[in-house]
Amino acid sequence: METKDILYELRTEKGLSQDALAAQVFVTRQAVSRWENGETVPSTDTLKLLSALFGVSINTLLGLPQKLICQCCGMPLEEAIISREKDGSPNDRYCKWCYADGTYQYSDMDDLIAVCVRSMANSEHSEASVRAYLEDMLPQLDYWKRHEELGDGGAFEAFKQQLIDEINALHIEGMPKLEQLNALVGSYVNLEYPLPNGETVRFLDDSATYLGNQLENLQDETRCFGILANMDFILIGSYEGNGADPELILYQKRVNI
Repeated sequence: METKDILYELRTEKGLSQDALAAQVFVTRQAVSRWENGETVPSTDTLKLLSALFGVSINTLLGLPQKLICQCCGMPLEEAIISREKDGSPNDRYCKWCYADGTYQYSDMDDLIAVCVRSMANSEHSEASVRAYLEDMLPQLDYWKRHEELGDGGAFEAFKQQLIDEINALHIEGMPKLEQLNALVGSYVNLEYPLPNGETVRFLDDSATYLGNQLENLQDETRCFGILANMDFILIGSYEGNGADPELILYQKRVNI
């Protein structure tokens, strides 16, 4: 679609009149009308406002094919996995796994490579070949060229270590020591846990990014432990392969916030 059609569709889906849209992006109604007639396109600054308002990338507003890649992990970026700032506006330089709510999830390239190798290696691509590819490709991405400048001085890594210490201090029976937490998008790990009253519940927001990991169960080789946490809570569950037969072990609010 062309920009004029995209803007009209997004405006009407949001239930906004041309006047209402104009007021939200600080232009006149006539300017909105000219966009939707295809006479003009929004300025760069206005495109940024429209991107935040509608929750889509500027590329999408311009009707351009999405040819971006995450500047941290190199994954091709599609609309559904583009990262978000704290205010919910899209950041089309990163995926949800590498940048979430205004926070970079990786400060150590080796940690990112270890996570990517586990998910990318298969019968056609060995772990060694995937690792070699990532070691060559990642340093060429903007984040790793500037990660010391973009980083937070180790604050996020300190927070992750605090979470790891809190989780290990729970001494869950059969769960090995947790060593690492990785970024996980809610929709991929939002299992439906049964409650004692017979009801089931999901605890996560599909669109949010959490910190978590999967660990073996030392007492039952048919099951795994799933650990998920954020600033507010710690969740530990147990399940069989592919998340089957989930059991909630612990869900608690964090006290050391």
